[in-house]
Amino acid sequence: MGKIIVIGSGIGGLATAIRLRAKGHQVQVFEANNRVGGKLAELQLGGFRFDMGPSLFTLPQEVDNLFELGGEESTQYFSYTKLDLLCRYFFGDGTNINAYEDPVKFADEVEAKTGESAHRILRFFRKSEELYGITSHVFLERSLHKLSTYLRKDTLKSILQLHKLNAFRTMHQANESYFSDERVVQLFDRYATYNGSDPYQAPATLNVISHLEHNLGAYFPQGGMYNIVKALENLAKAIGVQFHVKAPVDRIVIENKSAIGIKTGGEEIRANKVVSNMDIVPTYRKLLPDQPAPEKILNQPRSSSALIFFWGMNRTFPSLDLHNIFFSENYGEEFDHIWKQKDIGEDPTVYLYISSKMNPQDAVEGGENWFCMINVPPDIGQDWDALCAQARERILQKLSKRLGVDVASHIVEEHRLEPRTIEQRTSSFQGALYGNSSNNPLAAFMRHPNFSQKIKNLYFVGGSVHPGGGIPLCLLSAKIVGDLIG
Repeated sequence: MGKIIVIGSGIGGLATAIRLRAKGHQVQVFEANNRVGGKLAELQLGGFRFDMGPSLFTLPQEVDNLFELGGEESTQYFSYTKLDLLCRYFFGDGTNINAYEDPVKFADEVEAKTGESAHRILRFFRKSEELYGITSHVFLERSLHKLSTYLRKDTLKSILQLHKLNAFRTMHQANESYFSDERVVQLFDRYATYNGSDPYQAPATLNVISHLEHNLGAYFPQGGMYNIVKALENLAKAIGVQFHVKAPVDRIVIENKSAIGIKTGGEEIRANKVVSNMDIVPTYRKLLPDQPAPEKILNQPRSSSALIFFWGMNRTFPSLDLHNIFFSENYGEEFDHIWKQKDIGEDPTVYLYISSKMNPQDAVEGGENWFCMINVPPDIGQDWDALCAQARERILQKLSKRLGVDVASHIVEEHRLEPRTIEQRTSSFQGALYGNSSNNPLAAFMRHPNFSQKIKNLYFVGGSVHPGGGIPLCLLSAKIVGDLIG
């Protein structure tokens, strides 16, 4: 067994460290910030606690599996609750839809509220499940850049079914063909944003995402999303992973086309293998400046970013749940602003996550903690101060109108994240949340591999490489790296 260095402690880096340590390797993790977790962070503001990054938890078995590998009982570190109500959707015409986890109950709700056939909804979920069955073994759980992947029986079976992936129709085109009600089309188009993409460009293959929520379920970790990080950090330490925080890496050391360690704080630390959990762009630009970079991959369009307001509210809102979506009235125009005009439209869709609905300790008594987010373009030099100020007023007007309350008058604490500060905090190039966008039918094959094809003993994990961003895919990315290193 060898010495392995992991650069960065996002969810992918933590999971990789645990997997490799469980195999007997000596593992050290170097984190530039003073806490582990990457985008999966938390904020204390007055008497409020906020999850700062991902807010939806699916495929919890991928976290449980890490505890099994570490020989520990997950329940000693971590617990979670399955959600019966996934989200409340609020439409501009006054329609409100409760997205129940149970597919039949949700289908009946949609039919009652929109007239869309419940049978069509259930047929859509069956199709989503089929997509997952075809893609998961090939596109999510193994490297796409190793011949051995394509020689497996399950891969060959999936390849024979690739025509079912609908990859050369956009998500929006496919959803328009499935559903007759534009509100239902909009509801399912939203899933493109789960990996920072545009439903009017992204392939219909991404309709697989709804399977994770409605067929497999969504969950809430006890204590909030950041408790996933705390649990994995505690597990990693318990099995012998060494952490170095406030320890930014300056360089990956390369000798004879092989990674042999890192430089940090003026010191060179040797290792048999190096894994970068840093965004792929700064990994090459900052840590490998003398090595040839894969320019085609690095110059692909980035995913969307986010503008997030963290608002401590001095009252509760019974009409809201844990997850809430306030849709724009012209979805096409909203995405046109994000992807073509590179700015923020007049009527952005607003996502509102309120963890205090499940964890009352996250807010002061009688209050709520609002994580209020809209999708925005990555940073290419826009005037973000002006854009954020304008968007804030429009968001408050929209929420006040839909809720029938002057929302602004109830804000007692406030903090903001936008593309520039997201990049500063997490080294995500241009503040993009998911690396490259998936606005291309071949996007899965265009992400950076989980290993270097030119430098031996160098590996990559996390949302900017294969298979993509978000907690489930980052955990699967770690599984791929763990299997590659052995």
